[in-house]
Order: sequence, then structure tokens, then C-alpha cells
Amino acid sequence: MFEASELNLRNKRTESLYRTLFLVMTLLLILPVLLILGTLIVKGASAISWEFLFGYPKDGMTAGGIFPALVGTIWLVSVALLVSVPLGVAAAIYLNEYAGENWFTRIINLAIINLAGVPSIVHALFGVGAFVIFFGFGTSILAASLTLAIMTLPVVIVSTRESLRAVPMAFREACWNMGATRWQTIRRVVLPNAVPGILTGVILEVSRTTGETAPIMFTGAAFFLPFLPESVFDQTMALSLHLFVVSTQVPNVPENLPYGVALVLIGMVLLMNSLSIALRMYLRGKKKW
Repeated sequence: MFEASELNLRNKRTESLYRTLFLVMTLLLILPVLLILGTLIVKGASAISWEFLFGYPKDGMTAGGIFPALVGTIWLVSVALLVSVPLGVAAAIYLNEYAGENWFTRIINLAIINLAGVPSIVHALFGVGAFVIFFGFGTSILAASLTLAIMTLPVVIVSTRESLRAVPMAFREACWNMGATRWQTIRRVVLPNAVPGILTGVILEVSRTTGETAPIMFTGAAFFLPFLPESVFDQTMALSLHLFVVSTQVPNVPENLPYGVALVLIGMVLLMNSLSIALRMYLRGKKKW
């Protein structure tokens, strides 16, 4: 029987120490999330009801429901996804599959990095100047969604590019040896295998666009609207702006109302992310490598 040496025992103690350290750090990251969710549930659960979810605000927004804001948030997120995901995926495909390593691509990569670091209020001012005034969309869902799409493009581009890089080069070479063109290889082989990673970027985009306030406040979201939007050229309410309004601008609001709005907002984000994660896991399960 072999007996552990002093070096082996010391390495084992060191490994246990680092394992415990990383566990503590993970718990410290999870604890604030649990505290936030717990606070929202305790203080906001009493506000949740069918009338709250499917009713309209009333009594100066101190009572009633959040249905217009809920529908408006879905409008904003959906249109933003329809714009940013195709553009972001196309840009990532060009950068990873077609573009060479030169000054032009370096400038593009630098622009993507800088765009990711621009504050949301700056994106809001850009949206006002570009989409509300220059293109003449006015304060509308379209202007707000385009602003959100521009703001979240770096997330989609980076996640898609990393997913494309993760596809083995042998897959491409096998297709090329069979006579397939570059685009046929990308469309039939590379993209299907990169979809799970692309969905990661979509999940991050949904989380950010749902909770943004400044970009939509100046471009398309309204303080109060007693009706639902009918097209992308209408204004709309949004959950993030509604939460800001009832928390800071409206007097005599019941204590549980802002917490209820926040709870619905968090629940909406978690639901969208859960659906995306489930789809991603399903697609990953179908991979052959």
C-alpha cells in the first residue's frame, strides 16, 4: 500500500482550500440575488392579481394594473430582437468567416468594443437625434426599439463570433473538400452548430433591453397611455419606465405597488431567459461533437 507523501498531503490541503474559497465566492455572488428576489416576493406578492396583470392604471397610476406596460415591453423587446439579431449575426459571420486580419477589421473590432462601453443615456440621445428627428419616426416603438438594438448589437456580435470560432475548422474543410462553397458551408454546417452560443447573446440582450429605461424614455416610452399600441409607430408604456414613475414621480402610491411591478419585470426576464436556455440546451443535446 502506498502512503501519501508530504507533498501530496500539502497539495490536497491547498486544493481543498481553493475549493472552499471558490465556493464561498460563488455563494457571495448568489446571496445578493436571493436577497433581492426574496425582498420583491415578500413586499410585492400581495400586489399580484389578475386585475394587476391585465388591468389598466387608474386613479393617477396609484391603483389598477400594468397591462399596457407589459404589452409595451413585449413590443419593445421583440422589435429590438428582430433588428439586432440578424444584423449582429451577419456582422459576426463577416468578421469571422470572410474578413481578413487587416486595418479595416481592427477598426471594426475597436468600434464594437467602444460601442459596448457607451452609457445608455448616450444611446438615448443618439436615438433621439437619429431615429426620432433625422429619420422622422417620432417618439414611437420603432425609434425606441432601434435605439435598444444599436445598444445591444455588441453583445450579439461578440457572442456569435465566439460561437462561430468554437466550430471546429475540420467541419469547414470537410465541406470544402466535398465541393461546397463558403456560404453553403456556413449556412448548412457552421451556423447550425453555433446556434446555442448565439442564443447566449440573445439571452443577455433580452435581459438588458427589458430593464433599460433611459433609451426608451426619450425615444418611445410614455408616462401614461390608457390604450395599447397598434403599430410600431405608436408610443407605448414600458415596465421599466412605469416602475421608475410609480417609485419616484407619483405620490401616495401603495407600498406594494412598485415592488409588484418590479416582481413582474424580473419574472418576465426570467421567463424569457428560461425559454431561451431550454432551447439552447435542446440544441446542444443534438450536437454530434
